[in-house]
Amino acid sequence: MAKIKINLNGKITEIIENSSISNLIDDLGYDVKKIAIEKNLDIIFPDQYQSEIINEGDQIEMIHFIGGG
Repeated sequence: MAKIKINLNGKITEIIENSSISNLIDDLGYDVKKIAIEKNLDIIFPDQYQSEIINEGDQIEMIHFIGGG
């Protein structure tokens, strides 16, 4: 499978070509209920995760919320 390079939280990262935001979340092991995502300065809402395809050079900012006490 071909790979592409993206900027994920300020770091160049390789992912499989034609991956969706949903695929990226799964690959990283995050809980979809505890993240916020921005792609190329646009907020991506949870109902878009499956259909939003990541392209070469995209800038993804992902914030993972962690609870604590």
